[in-house]
Amino acid sequence: MKKTIAIGTRASQLAIAQAKWVMGRMSAHYPDLTINLVEIKTKGDKILDKPLSAIGGKGLFVKEIEEALIRKEIDFAVHSLKDVPAELPNNLCISILPPREDPRDAFLSNGNIPIEDLPENSSVGTSSLRRSAQLLRFRSDLKIVPLRGNLDTRIRKLQRLEYHGIIVAAAGLKRLCLADAITQYLPVDVMLPALGQGTLGLELREDDIEMRDLLEFLDHYETRVESEAERSLLFELKGGCQIPIGGLARLKDGRLRIEGLVADLDGKTVFRDLIYGSPEDAREIGATLAHMLLDAGARKILQKYY
Repeated sequence: MKKTIAIGTRASQLAIAQAKWVMGRMSAHYPDLTINLVEIKTKGDKILDKPLSAIGGKGLFVKEIEEALIRKEIDFAVHSLKDVPAELPNNLCISILPPREDPRDAFLSNGNIPIEDLPENSSVGTSSLRRSAQLLRFRSDLKIVPLRGNLDTRIRKLQRLEYHGIIVAAAGLKRLCLADAITQYLPVDVMLPALGQGTLGLELREDDIEMRDLLEFLDHYETRVESEAERSLLFELKGGCQIPIGGLARLKDGRLRIEGLVADLDGKTVFRDLIYGSPEDAREIGATLAHMLLDAGARKILQKYY
């Protein structure tokens, strides 16, 4: 067994916290192992003055890390799964999926005011097209204001009264012990989360069987099933950051349920559906839902923006 392991991660506060969680679990499981974190700045981290949809392309937060993995500068990478494109480089794979954190979006506001009680024309910060489209569908009177930066930066902007409220992933707040800042968890019927939100994906070289075996103890069956369905939906929709796409799979009592959404940018046109099935058919279920959405009319939205 290897004596020293290098873990690749983005350099953001949240990404480092997530990688350190994995490192802590590994250290407890393999006390004789030396583990190092390698912080890598990605394109998405470097360009902070534009919305992600304006930068374009896929893999804005993973490409440089994957290149380091291919060059064998790191042994594996820890990603937020929602940042990982459905198509990976041929020699890489997402092999390990630890237990999922809360997948919902969270609303934070000055004065702790719920989103439904905000005054008309209140400003809400988000640079996610998925969040803005669903928010405009829920409350078309609100003003969407671009918001980029690390999680702590976004919270500071809220505290400086630059926004009446902001929307961020609940999982990140919980992992940074900032859940007390949450005004409300947004129900999924109002805000369907990003595909893979709340899930960590450990990316390895496909031929590194030793590393896969070393990390196997972290893999979580329910999370794997849900992730396979969600990423299959993402793959069939050819999803990226230029179109509002959301989805959530849940495995409960041996039955898999997945709901998906494709929306126009203004939130006025939304195609949303759900499907149930067996966890053994997770990928097929995700693909079936994608084609249900496409056939219902989502294909026209995809064609318009792609």
